Amino acid sequence: MTDGIDTPAAPSGPGCSECDAAGGWWVHLRRCVRCGHVGCCDSSPAQHATAHFRSTGHPLVRSFEPGESWYWDYSTSSAAEGPDLPDPQHRPLDQPVPGPAGRVPQDWRAHIH
Repeated sequence: MTDGIDTPAAPSGPGCSECDAAGGWWVHLRRCVRCGHVGCCDSSPAQHATAHFRSTGHPLVRSFEPGESWYWDYSTSSAAEGPDLPDPQHRPLDQPVPGPAGRVPQDWRAHIH
């Protein structure tokens, strides 16, 4: 599926936009393939990638994790296919998981979904 994919859209940043603005943290990152918004996954406390889908109607995301190139379609709750996207393909390699460094609580596992 390539409908709704804007391949020139660059990622909005190296981490979840909303978590960064609020001083929060995330487990994994997802990149909206329509506008480039980077949000946190559904395991993360704030689940901003799904919130982005709900507020914008942009259904397709691609993993923004190193070594992962899979797509997810929120509208069908299923895996999807898509083209290669422009770099960067993933979060910075020196960014820990969960991340970012310095903002993840020691008891982070108690806060994930």
